[in-house]
Amino acid sequence: MKMSRSAKISKQNEYKYIQLGLNIAYYRKLQGFTQEELAEAAGISRSHISAIEAANIVHNVSLEVIFNIAAALGTEPYKLLIFRD
Repeated sequence: MKMSRSAKISKQNEYKYIQLGLNIAYYRKLQGFTQEELAEAAGISRSHISAIEAANIVHNVSLEVIFNIAAALGTEPYKLLIFRD
């Protein structure tokens, strides 16, 4: 599994970052947004959204970005952090 070049992510948290990305992709598709549309609404690049959503890449995400994505999706940030087994 690849890891982005940002801060080191512990092995125990890798799964959580992957689940976060999958949740963002789920809510994005539920709203009918493309990655580009979500990125524009959240104020980040499409490639950043793509990296966050990619299940094969563990990508560090700031709270600021999570809050902006949640706002763009019209959902509460905590919903992006509910992980399913």
